[in-house]
Amino acid sequence: VQLQASGGGLVQAGGSLRLSCAASGRTISSYTIAWFRQAPGQEREFVVCLDWNGYTTYSADSAKGRFTISRDNAKNTVYLQMNSPKPEDTALYYCAARLRGCSTMENDYDYWGQGTLVTVSS
Repeated sequence: VQLQASGGGLVQAGGSLRLSCAASGRTISSYTIAWFRQAPGQEREFVVCLDWNGYTTYSADSAKGRFTISRDNAKNTVYLQMNSPKPEDTALYYCAARLRGCSTMENDYDYWGQGTLVTVSS
């Protein structure tokens, strides 16, 4: 499967932004999809994942209550809805896929999209 992340940009703190992760080559519903992010000078970190079953999710504490992951099977796309973003959410956001259930460990994911940059202004 190939993944294409998009939707990043500049957003004001407290606003909203939706990132997309479009899959090609395979049906996205066969995969667990996760979003990771990497801020400047920091290591990549887990944000949220959606299990291949389409309804089990797991979020990092930093994302709980603000970020929502969802899937549109018809569009073969997974979304990350970012509500009330904060300046500390500024990072390159990556989507990743694996055939097993959710994991917070980046090494557990076999397929990666390129990053999409999110910048949150205060």
